[in-house]
Amino acid sequence: MKKILLLISMMLVLPVTLIGCATTSELEKVQAEQKLINAKADQALQDAQAAKASADAAKLEANEATTRAENAEKAALERERIADEKAKKADAAFQKSMRK
Repeated sequence: MKKILLLISMMLVLPVTLIGCATTSELEKVQAEQKLINAKADQALQDAQAAKASADAAKLEANEATTRAENAEKAALERERIADEKAKKADAAFQKSMRK
């Protein structure tokens, strides 16, 4: 009885042990897949860094354009103020000449 039980248990343990172990080719396949995944991750990281650098450059250009636009707006308002002053002076001179 013990011999039969031992024989049955050995018959069950041996296949389970062999099935559970990975072969060298399977390990190499997993390592190759891991290297491929790492390469893809590195490429994705490089792409993300390049995209961030481009976004930072675009943001800097946008900030510079905003500054130039604000300066142009200030200059236009100053020219408008000067033109209004000149128009008032001209109107005052015209009114004064009409009184004579």
